[in-house]
Amino acid sequence: MVTRKMLKYINACLGVILISLSSFTYAQDELNCLSSNDCITVGEWEFSIAFGYGKKMNPLQDNDDIPLYLVPSIAYYGENWFFDNGNLGYTVKESESFSINIVTSFSDDRAFFYDWDPSNIFLAKNSDGQDINISPTALSRGVTEQPKVFNSLESRRFTLYGGLEAFFYTGYGFIKLAYAHDMFNVHNGETGHLSWNYSTAIEQWVFDFVIRADWKSAQVIQYYYGVRESENPYWSKQYQASSGWNTGAELTTRYIINEDWNLLMALRYTALAEEIKHSPLINEDNSHTYFVGAAYRF
Repeated sequence: MVTRKMLKYINACLGVILISLSSFTYAQDELNCLSSNDCITVGEWEFSIAFGYGKKMNPLQDNDDIPLYLVPSIAYYGENWFFDNGNLGYTVKESESFSINIVTSFSDDRAFFYDWDPSNIFLAKNSDGQDINISPTALSRGVTEQPKVFNSLESRRFTLYGGLEAFFYTGYGFIKLAYAHDMFNVHNGETGHLSWNYSTAIEQWVFDFVIRADWKSAQVIQYYYGVRESENPYWSKQYQASSGWNTGAELTTRYIINEDWNLLMALRYTALAEEIKHSPLINEDNSHTYFVGAAYRF
């Protein structure tokens, strides 16, 4: 008999920006669910889809912004094992005040480069050798300007991160800490995550707010944002990355029509790390996303 339910924040903003209606998930008593459709019964599959219109700004040179229309979500939570939009996890320890999981996750950096990357739904990149403007930040570091032409970008290979995440639950939301390492030895990099997540409900309105910081090691930043010699020999030598922190905030507003339907509006802003902004491939210092639409839960 199921006596507990998994509380799942269906933060459309977070999911739309990553892979789908991804969620911050943790176990709590059923009474703590903000609404009945925030809960997933242990041992049952959860399917939902959001549709509407949104856009994610792509900071890569000459790459179009990413339109958002349809976003699916698939999740399953057992007593310990869980699957959430392609990510696998195992709960090592769980209590009323904290939980610790072993998890896998996708890279959100590769999503800027590739169509149908698991971390995103986005338009194909421009790889036809057109001129690409060099980042003013890179020039300000004392590098003499060179021809702003890049050859087709080399492949940024797919990988999975594996590591630990911990949730600490308080009366003022919950804190998430996470650490992960490249599992496939693509770049042997590491990532870290710190966020504060707060949700509140006013009648049929639910508001989800997140402040976060994401650390990326030098190997991660160099692999995704470094310039290969075949792309441009000069800039491949001028830019050498170090580790850095992305920071940002997210707000998702949901109006619960009934058990199956939600209306939603989602906003996300990410300030790119200085080390990423220095890359000649980047021409913006941030990435922001918005989405307005409806979500249906099967």
